[in-house]
Amino acid sequence: MTLYLKYVRILFKSQMQYRTSFLLLSFGQFFVPFTVFAGLTMLFGRFGELKGWSFYETALCFGVIHMAFAISECFARGFDGFSSLVVSGDFDRLLVRPRGTVVQVLGSKFEFTRAGRLAQGVAVLIAALSGLETEWTILKAFTLLLMIASGTFIFAGIFILAATMCFWTVQTMELANIFTDGGREMAQYPLNIYPKGVMRFFTFVIPFVCVNYLPLLFILDKPGSSPYSMLLPAAGSLFIVPCLLVWQIGVRHYRSTGS
Repeated sequence: MTLYLKYVRILFKSQMQYRTSFLLLSFGQFFVPFTVFAGLTMLFGRFGELKGWSFYETALCFGVIHMAFAISECFARGFDGFSSLVVSGDFDRLLVRPRGTVVQVLGSKFEFTRAGRLAQGVAVLIAALSGLETEWTILKAFTLLLMIASGTFIFAGIFILAATMCFWTVQTMELANIFTDGGREMAQYPLNIYPKGVMRFFTFVIPFVCVNYLPLLFILDKPGSSPYSMLLPAAGSLFIVPCLLVWQIGVRHYRSTGS
């Protein structure tokens, strides 16, 4: 963690050398996602509810997912741009250093401008919490924090899997965006609005259901909720474990450019 924090400080200082650019990009990251939220607002203005979910309940789901995605984009961005290390042969340098490749790739790039997107998610979350009539407890508040943390780990795991593909394909395949950007767009709504096949995929393959659906039933006291649902976000975080194992397999199959 000492090395990781050094990476954070160094890259933060480098990005702050151009403060105007940093602030403008952060503002852009804050305002652009509001177009999506505006669509959500108009949807509920027209239909009132979405398969039993009110506007504020869906906004809570929206805020959680966008916060998790913003955090993972900020701190796992090194994996998103990993293909450049493979193409240039710079990954060789990481292999000869006395530290794990995961920490080094994580520390190779941070997008602190994603703080704007994070602030937008926080704003939507606060608005949702102020509009909900649910009775809050310590367990529910803890579950909400676990949901954000679990979503961060799931998105980071997807970034790692996408980067691992570069060991065989060299360039990151656009297919991975289905599960990163596409996963964010789908998971910003309660997953029970989708067909059963889609819900099963996001339960047993990529466990977004552990982030935005079953825990929400517990928090909002909806039918089908269970006290055990508060543990599901922790189970969803385990998704990153097989992703790291796949990464290690990919590293063993790496072939240098020879440059």
